[in-house]
Amino acid sequence: MGSIPINTPIEHNHCLQESVGKDYPDKERYQKMMGKLIHLSLTRPDIAYAVYVVSQFMHSQKIPHMKAVERILKYLKTCPGKGILFKKHNKIEIEAFIDVDWTGSVGDRKSTSAYCTYVGGNLVTWQSKKQNVVARSSVEAGYRAMAHGVAELLWFRTLLGDLEVKVDGPLKLCTSANTHDQPKDKPYSFIGRGGYRQSFSQAIEGQLLKNLVGLIFGNNRFSDSTTAADSAIARTLHAISEVGMVCYMFVLGLEMDPYVLFLPPTREVMVAYTGILSTFIVACIVIPFLTLSKHTNLRYVLILSISLSNTASPLLTRLITELKIGKSDIGRLAVSAGMHSDMISTLLISIGLISIPTREEGVYIGEIVFLTALVFIQVFLMVKGLPSFTNWINDNNPEGKHMNGPHLVLAIGTVVMVCCFAPLAAVSPIMNSFLTGLIIPRGGRLSKMLTNKINYFLSVLFYPIYFCWVGMQADFRQFKTKDWHTWANLLLLFIAATLGKISGTLIAGIMLGFNWPESIALGLLLNIKGHFHIYCAMIALEAGAMNTGSFIDMVIVSILTIVYVPLVVAFIVGRARKRSCLQPMTLQWLDPGSELRMLLCLHGPHNVPTAINIMEITRGGHSGLVVYATDMIELNSRTAATLVQGEDLDAVTVADETIVSMREQISNAIQAYMDASGDGISLHRMLALSTFSNMHQDICNIAQDVSASFIILPFHKSQKVDGRMDEGHANFRNVNRKVLRHAPCSVGILVDRGLGLINKVKSHSYVSLNAAVIFIGGRDDREALAYAGRVSRHPGVTLTVIRFVHDTNADNSSILAGGIHIAGSLKQVEEEMRIDDECFAQFYDMHVAAGKVGYAEKYVANSAETVSSLRGMEGQYALFIVGRGGPGGRANTILTAGMNDWEECPELGPIGDILSSSDFSIMASVLVIQQHILKHDIEGISDEFSVM
Repeated sequence: MGSIPINTPIEHNHCLQESVGKDYPDKERYQKMMGKLIHLSLTRPDIAYAVYVVSQFMHSQKIPHMKAVERILKYLKTCPGKGILFKKHNKIEIEAFIDVDWTGSVGDRKSTSAYCTYVGGNLVTWQSKKQNVVARSSVEAGYRAMAHGVAELLWFRTLLGDLEVKVDGPLKLCTSANTHDQPKDKPYSFIGRGGYRQSFSQAIEGQLLKNLVGLIFGNNRFSDSTTAADSAIARTLHAISEVGMVCYMFVLGLEMDPYVLFLPPTREVMVAYTGILSTFIVACIVIPFLTLSKHTNLRYVLILSISLSNTASPLLTRLITELKIGKSDIGRLAVSAGMHSDMISTLLISIGLISIPTREEGVYIGEIVFLTALVFIQVFLMVKGLPSFTNWINDNNPEGKHMNGPHLVLAIGTVVMVCCFAPLAAVSPIMNSFLTGLIIPRGGRLSKMLTNKINYFLSVLFYPIYFCWVGMQADFRQFKTKDWHTWANLLLLFIAATLGKISGTLIAGIMLGFNWPESIALGLLLNIKGHFHIYCAMIALEAGAMNTGSFIDMVIVSILTIVYVPLVVAFIVGRARKRSCLQPMTLQWLDPGSELRMLLCLHGPHNVPTAINIMEITRGGHSGLVVYATDMIELNSRTAATLVQGEDLDAVTVADETIVSMREQISNAIQAYMDASGDGISLHRMLALSTFSNMHQDICNIAQDVSASFIILPFHKSQKVDGRMDEGHANFRNVNRKVLRHAPCSVGILVDRGLGLINKVKSHSYVSLNAAVIFIGGRDDREALAYAGRVSRHPGVTLTVIRFVHDTNADNSSILAGGIHIAGSLKQVEEEMRIDDECFAQFYDMHVAAGKVGYAEKYVANSAETVSSLRGMEGQYALFIVGRGGPGGRANTILTAGMNDWEECPELGPIGDILSSSDFSIMASVLVIQQHILKHDIEGISDEFSVM
């Protein structure tokens, strides 16, 4: 490559997203390069994170993604010989270093965990991986990162123990201070603050406490200062605040799109306009009755009314994002309406400033006309020149290259000149900078750079100085707490702003069909006031149009509009939780006569006969069955180099001849069955192509995309010729375990021991398959019973339900029961048993009483008798359907107590592990089912909830 080398593999604070940018035309080249980089990252930990980032876009490559890949190559050019050096040390210690980037992913706000492990002082493993769920706080993200590090440490200790290698000293887990926002001298002092309490604390800390400190400090230090030094400090703070507000308004305009004013009105526009109009009317009615100014004239009323109609959109956006409702419909609507409201109100204030008197005798009509003409000419020239100039800068300085120095100086100089020396700057440089930012195009490198740099300046330097300056002007001693007029002004100001916004959103809600509680909540969110409102009050104070007490009232009102926002969000979330219609994706809650969507996973062609029989018995009677036959294929360096874009539902296809031949063999076999007797079954072919460490994510994502209610995974062990099970595939076992933890629906693990040897379960009247469902109790057993109900409707299946009942009269019933810990409280156990009885009674009435299903009861006193009864069933059935009975999955633990201690495969549960062991039977297949438990990101609801 002839490019210039770069010192870092990825841009700092990158904003790569899946949907941003133009499509990259040569997708095959991108995927081949990614395959090689993934292979290279196995020995180059310095590019592991960068490769992880760009590998997320293999299915939808954009030009910025390709530029990021090229940046990695440029970095590799600077250090082609860099590698890992292994040295001999006297001691063998195991250390893990972890870190986490909380909500660092721009696209989905998920956190990224990273760890590296040292054995004997040498780096041996490392990983940078996005967490599976959105962490509600940095503490939660830190704990997840620690869990990864601890798991790696324990794995190494077990591995070295198996190799009979002695480990010196304890296992060490080292964290970064950023991992959990704790001091370095207290690396493990976590304080759990979850959900909205965490977000509330962050919002208050970020938006109020720092500002209040500046207010109090400025008020106490400078309010009555008379020395020359204090006066000089005051003048300096005033100048810095003026410059900061120019930057603030410039960025505010830069983040807005003025062209939305010319588009057809949307619901966001309707909400914004009705809120502005209603607040303006209410404020115009209320303000003349307030004693805020000695001279309450029309101009004063109009400007203050427009100011109260405004919304602090940057502050609103930040609060909504921190409080985790940015992806909801009301959150998106509030942010968009706030931007519209802020833009319209600020434009109106900019126009109104032309007519504000600059001297006591006022402004003549001729001067107003002259200023208006100058401003019109300025805006016309800016609209014609600034976009072309900005696009020229962006075209000559593309992403991924250093910005040209002269171009950067020219761009900044032009912006400063327009903001400070244009005709409108003589009237108000603040409003002039807002119009300048509004005209400059939002897209492009220059706008992004200016926004990032100026926002950093504002947050680090300007805001503390600004509120110190505000505190210097606000002499709290002039706030007459004993005068009822003071409190009346404060209350009426707050009511005018709040009532106006609520009235507007209620009117818009009636027109758009919103619920009135959500309309009120939306009005309260749009009522947020911020820095610009306080600045307008400051201008009025310096011009003598407002006294100090009234200015303090405006400051307090602005603070009050921020304080209640977390309470409003909590109300919205509570309403969403009550209205949430989300149901667990389980078989138990699925209508038996409705269509079943099933994700049937396959390791290879050897799973096809068993899969066909599972499809046949699962379709039962006449209810529909949609099967998504999914091939589980490992993504390695060889496979990644052959990826090409697919044309069907698969995101990508593999050009490797071995894999293509295998998939064709599977497809042909299943399609032959569909052609012969596939009535009522809809078949779709899918592909889970990933590394084994991430394959569970692909399976879960496919299941969620197709709204599957049931996933069936093949057991990681296969049956040998002698009937016993082989050692199995450890990677597939890990995939099964992860799917059990993260699946969006119920999951079944199928242990095939002869089910595939049956030619095909016949759909005729005679019996082809004897099956049994074991019912002890718990949600997993109820799920197994629901699946057995579908199987029982197949005419070629003879099903027997075997219920294990605790024999409380047996002499030895208390021998093992004593000392057994029942999971949960006694009340919870009783409730679970009541649900079990209701579920089983319903199944009995529908299937057993009708003569379709056989029934047997086994009275056992303890787990030993349970095992003995199970062994007595050997050779009677070709298929067992059982619940996994994992943690919390079974209430009556007396009948299975102690079985977990000698489980060989915990993912099968105690009953499934016994039935699938080689000591039990060599001809009985086992389907172990786990019921889905609904999990959400925001306390019981999805983060993309809808309430409007």
